[in-house]
Amino acid sequence: QVQLVEAGGGLVQPGGSLRLSCAASESIASIVVMAWYRQDPGKGRELVASITSRLSTNYADSVKGRFTISRDNAKNTLYLQMNSLKPEDTAVYYCYATKVVGLQYQYWGQGTQVTVSS
Repeated sequence: QVQLVEAGGGLVQPGGSLRLSCAASESIASIVVMAWYRQDPGKGRELVASITSRLSTNYADSVKGRFTISRDNAKNTLYLQMNSLKPEDTAVYYCYATKVVGLQYQYWGQGTQVTVSS
């Protein structure tokens, strides 16, 4: 069982920046995919960005050029650098991990609130 704990959310003005982090309870070296999702009240959960164990990344069109996902295997931590934030980025952001040990296991963090408002 991998536990994921997000941090770094908060209130920021439009155009500002935040960096989210997701600390895993064990080594992430064997975790094949890690990702950030977000969910606004009344909407479904959407993929923001993902990164594989080979450091291949993928971004939602709405955040390309503004957000950067990265992982530090030595620190067992996933990051999301968010720049040029917009009000529409307001949501609860969730950390996600897929681990394959014979079978595939999926894990979610508890979420961290990001609010972009003046």
